[in-house]
Amino acid sequence: MSCHLLCLGFGYSARALARILGPDWSITGTSRGGEPCAVSMGASFRWFRFDRDHPLEPAAFAGVTHILISVPPDEAGDPVLDRHRDDVAAISNLAWLGYLSTTGVYGNRDGGWVDENLELSPSGARGRRRAAAEAAWLDLCRGCGLPVHVFRLAGIYGPGRSPFDALRAATAKRIDKPGQMFSRIHVDDIANVLMASIARPRPGAVYNVCDDEPAASADVITHAAELLGMPAPPLVSFEAGLSLMARSFYDDNKRVSNALIKAELGVSLRYPTYRDGLAAILAAEAIQSQAGLEACPAPRHPASSGPAGGRGAASATDPAKEEG
Repeated sequence: MSCHLLCLGFGYSARALARILGPDWSITGTSRGGEPCAVSMGASFRWFRFDRDHPLEPAAFAGVTHILISVPPDEAGDPVLDRHRDDVAAISNLAWLGYLSTTGVYGNRDGGWVDENLELSPSGARGRRRAAAEAAWLDLCRGCGLPVHVFRLAGIYGPGRSPFDALRAATAKRIDKPGQMFSRIHVDDIANVLMASIARPRPGAVYNVCDDEPAASADVITHAAELLGMPAPPLVSFEAGLSLMARSFYDDNKRVSNALIKAELGVSLRYPTYRDGLAAILAAEAIQSQAGLEACPAPRHPASSGPAGGRGAASATDPAKEEG
């Protein structure tokens, strides 16, 4: 059976999924700007521009069997829902729809654990917009029978979006904020979770997507520096070391549980801790360097709200960049 995936937002996570799809898949991707850098995959690919002011033509939905949405809501709401609710609802053979949200919808829990059963309490405007978008997509699931699945992503990191980049650029900071914890997820594990859900759809499901070990950002930066054989940046006080915007990403303090993706989807993480993920990134960089290869630049993931460089251990300060 041939499958056709429509990626509304062909960013970092969508590309990771595209790379592991088999030859029976064709892919349509969208972005706000020009056509994205080619992705090495066996599937056929076509591209459309999409944003609130540039809706898709009907041909973009022809033959679609699966949809992945990572376009973030804006102040006016969810652009995909606002422009294409009826188009999506009209797809007769839609088998699966995944909406990439954020663990930022849980808000601040003072370092406590959160799971999918916890009531949402976003602490910022971005988190509130995400919670509203989640609710709207799940309403479509209940009202129209759409096979909607929500994935609440922790801080994303991976090749091209890791603390190595900030350390090499001498922009990395280790922020001293005792007790502050962030959860993270390697982009390849996001792709594996999505594939597991496609294989075992449960419309209306909500999943946290994170690794096994929440950690302080300073610890991640320190470990990355050790792997590079360079000194870690000095600790900087939270109040003095960050701009107001960067400080906002430290408003939420929580540990995110990933028990459901393991129990229900049978997921076994390739990178259960940031140490596993960082070691793999460094090993892959060495292989690329020996082969003389240059990776396509990692795009800013649409679900990310953190400073440029990523939502996980990727920025200069490594706050797990949630949407919250």
